[in-house]
Amino acid sequence: MVDVGTRRALVGAVVVCLPTYNEAATVSPVATAIASLGYRVLIIDDNSPDGTGTIADRLAAASASISVIHRTAKEGLGKAYSAGFGAAHAMGADIICEIDCDFSHDPNDLPRLVDAVAEGADVAIGSRYVPGGSAPHWSVGRRLLSLGGNWYTRKMLGLSVRDATAGFRAYRATSLSSLDPGGCGASGYGFQVEMTYRASRSGMTIVEVPITFRDRTEGTSKMDRSIVIEAMTLVTRWGVQRALGRGYEPAAPRTVAPSVR
Repeated sequence: MVDVGTRRALVGAVVVCLPTYNEAATVSPVATAIASLGYRVLIIDDNSPDGTGTIADRLAAASASISVIHRTAKEGLGKAYSAGFGAAHAMGADIICEIDCDFSHDPNDLPRLVDAVAEGADVAIGSRYVPGGSAPHWSVGRRLLSLGGNWYTRKMLGLSVRDATAGFRAYRATSLSSLDPGGCGASGYGFQVEMTYRASRSGMTIVEVPITFRDRTEGTSKMDRSIVIEAMTLVTRWGVQRALGRGYEPAAPRTVAPSVR
């Protein structure tokens, strides 16, 4: 890992996008932990009924390092991140990160992802499935589902990435912009696969950094069967298009205008 002074010189401005929906119990400690690393935090709240947005506003009022986007509807992870990426570009970010708001990703691993981009990667993925990565305490069924989904994704799309579904990432801002995240059709965790596929097809340098993924201890997981079905359906469609030589055809995206505070 590069030293702090070198990292600051190489990296420039880092903005960490933090999507939230009903994360009242975790948004404050997660955002505070990220800000303590010297990074800007951009909370993207999808009109949470549990008051997450109000807590986010209080955090932003108390810290110049924290900003908030308020979206008017819950449309899924992909649309939230797309809105956040656009705002992060407007904030002058050189590197734009993704992280879940539940401590399943350790904020203290962010500097390793940022370093990987500073040292030449276009995309750095916090990976459970490269040497040194892990997801302790998972049931056998959950582990097999995740491993099987990633294996299927690699085979269908011709990817070498071991953890294409991972949601803990850092992007070089200029590279991210060229991927047109707002044009992605996936609304759930399939968004991560779609962005990985776009980066791979564009010839970008993708680095996987080993991380330990831990289950959340507060709040409720947003993963459900419909998200898994969406991701597998899209991967199958893109894989068939690839096999037929037809190229990649994303679904038409939907957008909801955000308000930024």
